Amino acid sequence: MLRVHAARSFRDAASSISGAPNSYPRGEVYGDSRRNQAIISLLNVLNEFSNESSLDSDTILPPALEDDDPTVDEKLQIAGSESFNTLERRIENLDKELRNFANAARQLGSSIGILSSSFRLRERLAKLLFLFRENAANLFPRKISRQPREAPIIHQWTEQRRTEKQMFPKAHTDPESFPDQIAGFAEDVVTFLNCLNEFPEFTDEAVNTSMRTFECDLKYWASCLQEYKGQFRYPAVQRYIHDLTSEIGEHIDIITVNLSMFIEIGVPTIRFAQQHAASNLLNLSTVATFFSVVTASTLQFSYQLTDGVLETSVNAFWFSSLVFSIAAAVNSLLGLTWKQAVYRSPGHKVPWWVLIWIKRSPLVFLVMSVACFSVGLMLFTYATKQGFVTSTITTVFTVVTSFGLAVVSAWFVSERRVFVRYHGQIWLDDAINETINEVIHRILRFSLVVAMRDIIRWCLFAISGLLRRVPLKFPDVITRIGHRDRTLPTMQEGPPMDDLSHRCDISTSACSAFTEHPTSIKGLASEDSKPSHPAIARQRFRGAVRSIIVMQQQKAGRPMMPQRIPSFDWNSAVGMSPTRPSSVDLDAIRGPRATLIPKLKTLEPVQDLSVHTALVRHLQFSPSGKYLATSSWDRSSVIFRVEDAFSIHAILVHVGGFIGQVAWSDSGTLLLTRLPRGIKVWTEDGFCKRTIERPHSVSSVVWLPANETQFFSVEGSRVLKLDIKGRVLDSYHFGGIQLHNVAVTPDGQRLLGVGPLLAAPNGMHPSRTTRVEKCIVVLNMETRTFENQTPVFNDVRDITMSKRGGNVLISFEHKTHPQLWKMELVRDTKDRENPYAQTARLILRHTYEPTVRVDFVGPSYFGGVDDQLVLCAGKAGDIHIWERDTAILLHYIRPQAFGGDLTCVAWNHSTDDPCMLATGSHDGTVHIWRTPMWDCSSDGGSYLEHAGMLGADQHTSSPILGPPPVPGSSRGHR
Repeated sequence: MLRVHAARSFRDAASSISGAPNSYPRGEVYGDSRRNQAIISLLNVLNEFSNESSLDSDTILPPALEDDDPTVDEKLQIAGSESFNTLERRIENLDKELRNFANAARQLGSSIGILSSSFRLRERLAKLLFLFRENAANLFPRKISRQPREAPIIHQWTEQRRTEKQMFPKAHTDPESFPDQIAGFAEDVVTFLNCLNEFPEFTDEAVNTSMRTFECDLKYWASCLQEYKGQFRYPAVQRYIHDLTSEIGEHIDIITVNLSMFIEIGVPTIRFAQQHAASNLLNLSTVATFFSVVTASTLQFSYQLTDGVLETSVNAFWFSSLVFSIAAAVNSLLGLTWKQAVYRSPGHKVPWWVLIWIKRSPLVFLVMSVACFSVGLMLFTYATKQGFVTSTITTVFTVVTSFGLAVVSAWFVSERRVFVRYHGQIWLDDAINETINEVIHRILRFSLVVAMRDIIRWCLFAISGLLRRVPLKFPDVITRIGHRDRTLPTMQEGPPMDDLSHRCDISTSACSAFTEHPTSIKGLASEDSKPSHPAIARQRFRGAVRSIIVMQQQKAGRPMMPQRIPSFDWNSAVGMSPTRPSSVDLDAIRGPRATLIPKLKTLEPVQDLSVHTALVRHLQFSPSGKYLATSSWDRSSVIFRVEDAFSIHAILVHVGGFIGQVAWSDSGTLLLTRLPRGIKVWTEDGFCKRTIERPHSVSSVVWLPANETQFFSVEGSRVLKLDIKGRVLDSYHFGGIQLHNVAVTPDGQRLLGVGPLLAAPNGMHPSRTTRVEKCIVVLNMETRTFENQTPVFNDVRDITMSKRGGNVLISFEHKTHPQLWKMELVRDTKDRENPYAQTARLILRHTYEPTVRVDFVGPSYFGGVDDQLVLCAGKAGDIHIWERDTAILLHYIRPQAFGGDLTCVAWNHSTDDPCMLATGSHDGTVHIWRTPMWDCSSDGGSYLEHAGMLGADQHTSSPILGPPPVPGSSRGHR
C-alpha cells in the first residue's frame, strides 16, 4: 500500500513537472529535460511494479484496515449505518400507523384520550430517534449525519401547527437522558394502551400483549442504563446503546403490525358498537316520545275528574307516566349526545352515578312510565264505573302484563349481575339451578340432622330412665362384662374414646353426658344419682363395684391390664431425607508480515490423538510446553507428553461429573481440573493431591499470578480465593452478575469478570424474547470497589488477559466475533484525598471479523510467544488466526475432512519455532498442528525478534498492570 501511494504521488509530481512552465535559461533546459524524462520513465516502471505487487499482495494478504480504530473501519461504518437506517424506517412506519390510527379514531366517541396519547407517543419517538441519531453519528461519523438542533420539534410527527421553530430542550438532547427517555417511552406506551382499552366494545389481545412486553423491556433497559450515568459519551456504552436498536426495532415492528390490524378490524368494530348503542338510544327516545303523546292524549279524558279518590289516583298515575316518558326521551337524547362526543371523559374518570344516570335512566324511566300508565288505566275503569266484565278484564290483563314486565326486567338485571360476578363462565339459568339445588340440599341436610338428633336424644333418655329403674341389677351387668372379658381383648387399639368424643359435632356432643364419657361408670353413677342420696351410700356403691371387678379378674386367672394408650411418635413420621450438597498493551507490529504469513501457512496437522470417547471440552499446554492437558465428557482427563510424537503421560480418571476445564499453574507443576461441584488438584505426573468439594456450581478456575498454592473459584456471583488444600482465604462478590469467567491482572490487584445480569437494579426481568444484559466488570481487590462496568450486547462466554496485561480478549457465543479490549489506568477523579489514585477503564480496540460467516466454538486464545496473535476455532472445523494489534486475518485454515465439529483450540506459548496448536473435536479426537522448522539463520534469531516485536512490546507495557518483560524471555535460538 505504501508503494502504491508513493507511486501515485510520484506520478502526480511527474505530471506536474512535465506540465509546469519552463522558466529556466536555455542552457539549463536540455539537462533538465533529460532529467525529467529519466524521472518520468522511472516513475512509470515503479507504477507498473506497484500494480504487480499489489496484485500479488492481494492473493497473499487480506485487505488491511485503514485505521486501527474499529469505529472508522469501512465495514463497521456500513453495518452501523444500516442498523440505524433500519431503526429509522421502523420508527417512521410506526409513526405512520399512529397517524392513521389518529385519523381513524376521530370517528369514534371519547377519542380525545387516544388522540392525545398517540401525539405524545409520536413526540417521544421523535426525541428517541434524535438521540439514537446523535449516538450513531458519534460512532459512524462518515455514514450518518447529525440532525440540526434548530429543527422544529417533530414537524412531521405531530399535527399541531407551529409557526416558529422551537429547539429541543437540552435535557432531551443530552446523551445522559437516555435512561429517562426510555423510561418515559415505556410510560407513553402504557398510557396509549390504557386509552386504547377504554373502548370496551373491542379488545385486541395481540396489541395488549405486544405493548405490555415492550413496556417490560423498556423499563428493564432503563433500569440497567441507570448504572452507566456519566458514561454515555464513552464508545463502549454508545456501542451498547446502538446495539439495542435491533431489539427495540423488533418490538416496534410487532406493534406496527398489530396496530395496523387494529385499524382494519378494531376501529370498524368499535364504530359499529357505538352506532348500535346510539341507535338503541335513538329508538328509546322515539318510543318515549310516542308514549308521552299517548299519555297526554288519555289525560284529556280524566284531568277534569277530581272528586273522588279513584279519580285523583288516575290523574296522579297518568301525570307521573307523562313525566317519566318525557324524562326517558330527554335522557335518551342526552345519552346519545354523550356517546358521540369526542371530548367525553373515559369511563373510569366519570362518577358512578353519572354513568348510571346516562346509561340506565332512559330505560328505567320508560318502564316506570309504562307501569304508571297501566295502573292509571286500570283505576280509570273503576273511576268511570265501567262494567264488571270490562273492569275485571282490564285488571287481569294489567296484572299479567305488569308481572311479565317485572319478571323480564329482573331477568335482564340478573343476567348482567351473573355475568359480572362469574366473568361470563356461568349463565343465569345455570346459576338459578345451582341455587335451587343448594337450597334443597341444605333443607334436606338440616332435616336429617334434626331427625337424627331427636332419635339419639330419645334413645339416651330411654336408656337413662331404664338405668334409674333397675339400680340393683348393676352387679349382674358387671358380672356379664367380666365374662365377656374372657373372650374379648382388654387392650384398646387407637386413640382414647375421650379424644374421639371431643371431635364430634357440636350438635351431637351436647345431647347428653353419657355420650361424652361412655367409659366412665363412676361419672355416670354420680351424675345420674339424685341429690338426696347421702355421700356414704355413693362411696359404698363405688367400693362394691371395684371389689366385684377385681374378683372377676382374679377368677378369670389373669391380672388386670391397664388401659393402653397408643404410643405413636408423630416426630418419627416425618422422614428426614439425607442432605445433599447444594448445588499491556502493545503497539502495532511494525515488522514485515511477509515472514509471519508464510510461516503460518505451513501449519498442518501432524498427529491425531484418539484417547477420549466423548466430546473434548477444554485443553491447555503447560507453560513450559512439555505437556498438553485435555478434559472430556467421558469423565477423564489426559496429560500428553509434548514430543515429536505425542505420547500419553498420565490418565486422570474422575469418578463423577463432567470435566469442564483444565488449568496449569505458572510453573507447570500443578494442574486443576474443574468438576460441576468440585475441583481436583493434580501433579504433573498425574497424582491427585486433593479433591475439593464445593457447595455451589463452579463455572471457572483461575490461578493467581506467580502463585503455586492459591487460585480463584468462580461460583455464581462470587469469586472465592482458595488454596490447594481447599481452605477459603477470601471472597469477592460481584453483585447481581452471574459470572461465567474471570481474569486477573498480572499484578494481582484487579479482577475482570464477564456474565449476564441476574436482574435489573429495580428487580425487573426482560421478556422471554429479549436478551439479558451482559457486562464486563473490573473489581479492585484491595478496595473491593467496582472501577468500571461496561455493557455488552451479545452473549459473552469467556475473558482472557494477555501475559503482560492491558489487552483483554472477550469471546462470545455462536456467530459473534471476538473482541480485543484495552484496559487503561487513568487518574481517579473521585478520590480527592489521594492524587495518585488510579482507576481502570476499558476501551474497545478491535473486533476480529472473519471473511465468512462462522459459528465460533470455545473461547478465543492469544497465540505466539508474546500474545501477538489471536486465534479462534469454528464449529465446522475452520481456524482463524488474526494479528492482535491490527486485526488483520493472517491465516485461515479451511475446514478439514477429518476435523469437523471442533470444540476448542489451544496454542503452545513456549515456542515460536515451530508453531504448535491443538484442537479438540466432538468425537474425542485431539488434532496436533505444527509448522516445520523456520529458516532464520540469516540473523540468528527468531522471526519475532527480526520483526522488532519484542522491543515494541517492552516499550508499551504498563508498569502498573505488570512487571516489564524479562529480556531474553522469548526463544532466540532453536
